[in-house]
Amino acid sequence: MKKIILGALLLASSGVFAQGIMGGHVTGNIQFDGQISRQDSTIGASDVPENLLMNARADVLYANGNFSAGLRFEAYQNPLLGFDPKYTGQGIANYFVSYQGEKLGVTLGHFYEQFGSGMILRTYEDRYLGIDNALFGFSVNYRPVNGVTIKGLVGKQRMFWTMGNGIVRGIDAEVNLNSVIKAMDNSKLRVSLGAGFVSKYEDDATITFPEDPNYKLALPLNVGAGSARIDVNYGRFGFQAEYARKGQDPNLMNDYIYRKGEALMLNASYSQKGFSANVQAKRVDNMAFKSERGVGREMLYINYIPAITKQHTYAFLSMYPYATQTTGEMGLMGDVMYTIPKETVLGGKYGTDIHLNSAIITGLKTETVGGSGTEGYTSDFFGIGGLYYGDASLEIAHKFSPAVKATCTYGYVVFNPIVENHEGELHHNNVLVGDVTWKVNKKNVLRFEAEWMGSDSKYTKEIDDKRAGDWIMGLVEYNFAKNWFVSLSDQYAYKDGIGNYYNLSVGYTHNATRLQVGYGKQREGLLCIGGVCRTVPASNGLTVSLTTSF
Repeated sequence: MKKIILGALLLASSGVFAQGIMGGHVTGNIQFDGQISRQDSTIGASDVPENLLMNARADVLYANGNFSAGLRFEAYQNPLLGFDPKYTGQGIANYFVSYQGEKLGVTLGHFYEQFGSGMILRTYEDRYLGIDNALFGFSVNYRPVNGVTIKGLVGKQRMFWTMGNGIVRGIDAEVNLNSVIKAMDNSKLRVSLGAGFVSKYEDDATITFPEDPNYKLALPLNVGAGSARIDVNYGRFGFQAEYARKGQDPNLMNDYIYRKGEALMLNASYSQKGFSANVQAKRVDNMAFKSERGVGREMLYINYIPAITKQHTYAFLSMYPYATQTTGEMGLMGDVMYTIPKETVLGGKYGTDIHLNSAIITGLKTETVGGSGTEGYTSDFFGIGGLYYGDASLEIAHKFSPAVKATCTYGYVVFNPIVENHEGELHHNNVLVGDVTWKVNKKNVLRFEAEWMGSDSKYTKEIDDKRAGDWIMGLVEYNFAKNWFVSLSDQYAYKDGIGNYYNLSVGYTHNATRLQVGYGKQREGLLCIGGVCRTVPASNGLTVSLTTSF
């Protein structure tokens, strides 16, 4: 199959140099990230043998009508700090050919797909987290009539420079009732229904246990997961729900128990001019679904459990990011945005934006019934376990003039170290942020940011959590001559903490090309995007980033 796909890519590339014959067009992007780090015992940065660490990639896409083909070249020589050393190497990591017609679409090679919200299937790539669980195989989507989409796929997942052993197969169908039923064509009520099923096949294996080496688990070779979903909108109101269930799937993530998995996601929203509100709820129970039962960490996930906590952008509010607990959690999040109208006492000339968000995540209330090789535990569907994470934030943004805008934010965060597999008491953090942007003129913009965090946590060598303590931060960013920017920041633990993390960055942008050079210290911790996280070790040195597209 690889020879067929690469042959098609070579044929497509020949058309690049003879577009007068084949037509079509080529697009792509290139990214280079380099890092030089030196030892710093104060922040825990270890010595790095290489003078330069490097991640680089180039994506090329050729499109001609309904046909497209692409490839991605990657190089990790050696990977940046925090990326798995198994990425070390270089080569073509992703390639595909695809035909997308009016009713039928077919893709051969590497592809990304998602069923519903992703609770039974989501393959995706995030270059900043070092995650790529693309499927290599065959994908088809068929639209027999307007409003009906059927998807099918089969393949193996990428695992660094190889592929996982498990075979993933899936089918999904979605029906838009307003398109299928003529009587609902012009109705304010918009309804979509969907359902999917995914299974993975993996060869048998011998799982042994130190307490009884002769004990062998009877492992299921085929594991299936199904889901059903509904999406309803009426005027300004919206409601989405999805329920997923997974069969017995003993694996490393759940300590090889035979309990079935399930997950429920609910979302309700309302919006109008100047006001919007959203409420989300979820319950997840034993839903770690991987194409290899013995693989840990973030690789080879077939599914994705969306996070319902706010993805904070300010440094101290995101200092303790929450990582989704696929083995079990319950969560509730509320979000409200309101704009105080212009020409009012509180709104002023330009209006005032208010954003309130709060979320709470807990464990499940469970009762242990055994260890590996058993059902593991029982749980009450509505039972609430211990607190994992909670936060609340209030953000107020006001434009004082066409040139000056200020944002003030207060946040409160409660964090349980157990979600990072650490011991310790709950951390309670209060955060204040002030952010001011001043457009000096058409070519010059100044931004000032100040943050403070007060915490009841204290740094100890035994736990070695360098986020502990009370912190202050200042940042100045200057964009000038349209193309240049310079940024200087410093984070300092002034009480019960450790570390002084300064950073200086200079960047230049021209059309689609951006070059950025930075020097400073990076605190050890977690980098999280959408509830998926990777550990970032401490570093002290120079970083270089170059991106361009064509």
